[in-house]
Formats: sequence, structure tokens, C-alpha cells
Amino acid sequence: MSGRATVLLSGGIDSPVAAYRMMRRGLRVDFVHFHSHPLVSAASREKALELATQLTRYEARSTLALVPFADVQREIVARTLRPLRVVLYRRFMLRIASAIAKRGGSSALITGESLGQVASQTLENMTVIEQAANLPMLRPLVGMDKNEIVVEARRLGTFETSILPDQDCCSLFVPAHPETAARLEAVEAVEAQFDIEAMVAAAVAKTEFVGLEFPGAERKVRGDVGKERVKGGV
Repeated sequence: MSGRATVLLSGGIDSPVAAYRMMRRGLRVDFVHFHSHPLVSAASREKALELATQLTRYEARSTLALVPFADVQREIVARTLRPLRVVLYRRFMLRIASAIAKRGGSSALITGESLGQVASQTLENMTVIEQAANLPMLRPLVGMDKNEIVVEARRLGTFETSILPDQDCCSLFVPAHPETAARLEAVEAVEAQFDIEAMVAAAVAKTEFVGLEFPGAERKVRGDVGKERVKGGV
């Protein structure tokens, strides 16, 4: 083993591949998925559970944290101009994921980011976004193009699940023309309006934890029981 890390599992093609590549290097991983249910369907939650289950066969046990993100998005939409919303969403995700990861004993966060693939993944935006994390960031796909990632997802067996239609939280309240070169000073000025600590704590408190084993069945745990399970791993 090379330690433990937490994967931001979006439900798309990239993050399962990123998780697998780090697992091959000896990392034990847990997963965190952000969703906007009930404002949208539960499809992204179901996809994340299926993907985490598929990946757990490479390490026998893991935990999936399902984070309700709609309240955070509402706050951001109410107080922020459209272009910066995506950057702010991502920064809050990293803060929440960091808190969950630390409680689970993780020493790093893993993302499926690939440089320049979407608006939030320009070098400028990635630099601003990662400064909100309280743990080191690992990006095993950063230099890969989409075709390379798709080939690996097909080989891994996650591709067909990843392309199932869903409504993930990143599709909710997203501006038509998001900022692609955010400046840290501007982002921090906007964030000064928020009670960041309280928003992160509220999201973590509402998070549902699912313990996964391979072979075996899932087990949902929440509240104090969930905290104990995450603290000790699965």
C-alpha cells in the first residue's frame, strides 16, 4: 500500500480512470460524489454508486460519500455573478471533500481533470481552484486527451456506466459563458460574502456514507455511525 486518498467521483468518464490509475500504484481509495438531488433526478447518485462498486473490486473495500450540494449552489447563485460560479462550485467541492477525506484517513484528493478539457480545467482556473483544498491534489490524467481516457475506460469496463444519461450537480445553474481565467483576488473577494466554514460543515453533516465490499453488499451509514465508519475506514 502507498497510503489512502479520496477520489472526487463525478459519474463521468474521467474520474473512474483516474481512480484506477492511482489504485494501480498502491493507493487505497475512497470516493466522494456531489449531487443536487432532489432538484434533479437521482441518476447521478446511482451512477456514482455503480462506478464505485465496479472500482471496489480492485481493493475489496471502500467508502462512497454522497454529498448533497444543492444548498451550496443556491447560496453561490444568489450572491455571485454568473461567470465565476463554476470556479466557486469547484472550490467548495474541494473544501468539503477535504473535510470528508481527512475524517476517513486520506492524505490526498484525486480528480479526473485533464488540462483544457472544460472551462474549469484551464491552467488559470485549476490553479485558483486547488488553493481551496486542504490536502494535496493528484491529477493522473492531466496530460491525457479524451480519446486516450475513453480507451482506458472501455478497457476498465466503466465506460458504459459513465455514459448513461444523468443530471449531475455541475449541470445545474451553470452559466452559458463561464470564466476561463479566474483571478484569485476576485474569487476570494466574492467568497468573503459567505460563511464558508458553516456551509462546509452543513454539507458534511448531510452527507450519506455507503460502505462497499467486494464481493458483498453495500451498507449505508449516516450520522454518528457514519462518522465512526469513515474515521476507521471500511
